[in-house]
Amino acid sequence: MTERDWRIFKEDYDITTKGGNIPHPIRSWNEAGLQQDILDVIKTCGYKEPTPIQRQAIPIGLQNRDVIGIAETGSGKTAAFLIPLLSWIRSLPAADTSLDADSGPYALILAPTRELVQQIEKEAIKFGKPLNITAVSIIGGVSRERQGFKLHLGCQIVIGTPGRLIDVLENRYLTLQQYMGFEADVKRILEYVPVTNQKPDDELAEYTKDFASKHKYRQTVMFTATMKPAIERLARTYLRRPASVYVGSIGKPNERVEQNIIMCSENEKRSKLFEILGRGIVPPIIIFVNHKKTVDELAKVLDKTKYHSCALHGGKNQQSRDFALGQVEQGKKDILIATDVVGRGIDIQDVSLVINYDMTWTIQGKQ
Repeated sequence: MTERDWRIFKEDYDITTKGGNIPHPIRSWNEAGLQQDILDVIKTCGYKEPTPIQRQAIPIGLQNRDVIGIAETGSGKTAAFLIPLLSWIRSLPAADTSLDADSGPYALILAPTRELVQQIEKEAIKFGKPLNITAVSIIGGVSRERQGFKLHLGCQIVIGTPGRLIDVLENRYLTLQQYMGFEADVKRILEYVPVTNQKPDDELAEYTKDFASKHKYRQTVMFTATMKPAIERLARTYLRRPASVYVGSIGKPNERVEQNIIMCSENEKRSKLFEILGRGIVPPIIIFVNHKKTVDELAKVLDKTKYHSCALHGGKNQQSRDFALGQVEQGKKDILIATDVVGRGIDIQDVSLVINYDMTWTIQGKQ
């Protein structure tokens, strides 16, 4: 294909890139240069064609480049950073992976909420288990000792929330002696990361340095649906000459989503809510509110009606949070009422309506 053909190809998939020496996107999985066993797993998992973010981010990741990937929720970002990571771990000699069990994970993935950690863990296990690659999640609300035991058994990938991860690092349940990459928005954890394999901040950061080797530069990737100014500052500080991949119109609402604003007084909100729910909208439905107390109150009100709802917020224990999310995902509940703990990357399939019951604290928070 000519450069003009590649430009048209990227336009067709709404892919925009920024940075130097960026490889062409892949047109099919066979073009990615992945090991056959990983291609077999991808096929088994039902991934027939790469999504736009995967088409461009995976070849960049396989170059050991730092990456910033921005695409909407449900666009396949998790696989976009997991597949290059699994490819690298799979390329290492089996003797190396067995001897390194006590030296900590090869990769660290950070996510802001417990639910998102568990969602990433499911994907990591789905892809990694057939390849004998182990992933362990580290979240609050679960026994720290039990998690420490899993870490002691050895794993290649650790996925965690910042608070619990700092906890296990400070209490020495986890070491990061051979850590190679992460997705993060927390500076404190970087204090535990070795700097001996950090990329130089020059042209060398844009070129491959023996991807299939333990002795490569640390690779740092950040994937998000929205790039807030604080995250952008962090990226400029810790990523080295990153290649940026944008899919869709960044900073603008999704064109496939219709957005409406209803102006009403505080006293009218509940009646307006029931009016909307009475239109016979096909579930699942998510209702966002700002306060935990309002979540519980609204759930009690809906439980007294024909609507089957469940509540989820940071004040509930982990078992209750898992149960609520599972009820909606399995179709046993029609409505999920939640604080913004669910609004950070959680991918619930086939949601037909999202209601912001309270005015959001920030406009970016509920786009």
